[in-house]
Amino acid sequence: MKKIIFTLGLLTTSMTWAEEDHSQHSGHVMPPAAVSAAAPVQSLPDAPVLPPPTAAELAAAFPDPGGMDMQTHMGSSRSVFLQVDQLEASHADGDTATVWEARAGWGSASDRLWLGSTGERTHDTSESLETSLLWNHAVARWWDTTLGVRQDGGEGPSRTWAAIGMQGLAPGFFDVGITAFAGESGRTALRLEAEYEARLTNRLILGPAVEVNLYGKDDPDRAIGAGLSDAELGLRLRYEIRREIAPYVGVEWSTTFGDTADMARAAGADDGEASAVAGIRLWY
Repeated sequence: MKKIIFTLGLLTTSMTWAEEDHSQHSGHVMPPAAVSAAAPVQSLPDAPVLPPPTAAELAAAFPDPGGMDMQTHMGSSRSVFLQVDQLEASHADGDTATVWEARAGWGSASDRLWLGSTGERTHDTSESLETSLLWNHAVARWWDTTLGVRQDGGEGPSRTWAAIGMQGLAPGFFDVGITAFAGESGRTALRLEAEYEARLTNRLILGPAVEVNLYGKDDPDRAIGAGLSDAELGLRLRYEIRREIAPYVGVEWSTTFGDTADMARAAGADDGEASAVAGIRLWY
């Protein structure tokens, strides 16, 4: 009997020492007085029970896209667009010209119909005039195909072209485009365009742009030679009062090449010039 009592005493002492050692190593020592003084746990108030949404509320929040997935449904909404990329006065060699590049469109994010106009007018005479009707179709993220017609006016006889091309955002955030044209009497042309926007501040944007035109055959009536014909390089600095309204200033260089330059010199014109520009950019 004495042995049993002695053994139980040793076990009790060992367990007490083990509990004290574990408390010291764990760093959590809770005195008995603190345990007894612990505040009782207070229960949180019951959350209000909201009624389930009605059928009318669900229909308003999740409209039926008519069998389409949500991305197709959102891309199918139609709206009207108006972009005036350039409306400016261009001054070179003592003459001031009015230059514009604008287009109006209707459609969705995936399909748009554009009516565009680009031209230059000096001394009440349209030196160049280009009107286009193009249909853009999205084929990939940031990339569209173009199909339509282009009409050239201004000096010389008018020319009509069928147009097909592609434009989009290239790596490095360059906005690029390539368009091929086919016209009457076997005429062909190719236009390459590139533009970049460097945001200097939240409102101040520097925009370099380049355009190059090539033709498949001579067109003396419009002073156009075969091959690499002309190029324009512009640099404009605009200030966005709002994203839809942005005045700008800049410079532009235009030059001709090959047979086109020869025809310009034969007509007494310069084969290239630099001009200062000031204008406004608008879109709605």
